[in-house]
Amino acid sequence: MIPLRDSQRPSSYPVVTLALIGCNSLVWLYEVGLGPRLDGFILQYGLTPLRFILAYRFEGGIVDNAIIPLFSSIFMHGGWLHVIGNMWFLWIFGDNVEDRMGHFRFLLFYLLCGIGASLAFVLVDPFSRMPMVGASGAISGVLGSYLVTFPGARILTIPIIFIPYWLIEVPAWIFLIIWFLFQFLGASQASAHGEVGGVAYGAHIGGFVTGILLTWIMRKRPRFRKRSWEEDPF
Repeated sequence: MIPLRDSQRPSSYPVVTLALIGCNSLVWLYEVGLGPRLDGFILQYGLTPLRFILAYRFEGGIVDNAIIPLFSSIFMHGGWLHVIGNMWFLWIFGDNVEDRMGHFRFLLFYLLCGIGASLAFVLVDPFSRMPMVGASGAISGVLGSYLVTFPGARILTIPIIFIPYWLIEVPAWIFLIIWFLFQFLGASQASAHGEVGGVAYGAHIGGFVTGILLTWIMRKRPRFRKRSWEEDPF
């Protein structure tokens, strides 16, 4: 299903969500301008599991082969559909998660989800020489957070079997559970056929689970206002 919009309306302006969309878009436009140098750029700043695991053996050491790619890879993309699809999901689901968490906490949450997704990708195939790029893992974390924070919100979607002028509205928890099952089935099928590259299902699953766990850890605690004796002496 393709989401078109959600029923949940944020009470604050999603500055971090818009900034992340802007950063990803600018990096993608930079990639487009590289032309034949793009492959080298992806190899250098994408996350390659083998280089990450054996970072100390490669030129540049741990910083160039592990730490930098861990962050840079989540702002890079491999095609127009890749970046447009990711930014669309971030726009629909990110604003409300940011609204609930707060701006700074949401930015930290997003980056940690991206790291969690990248580490999951490495664990799935630690000796792969195929670099991973894309914000999908971090955005999967946003989806996981949306699931536990706004399960009852409604998502207006285009069904998998497209029929013109036919849109359906489903609860967020149903939409996101279906999305997660597709990731799980995709990962299982890729593993069964020994496929490498393509869609990083392991990163999606890792990011989604990381998002759920971090939401429980990072959610705002309610503020308790100290009462005066005049308000309630007992």
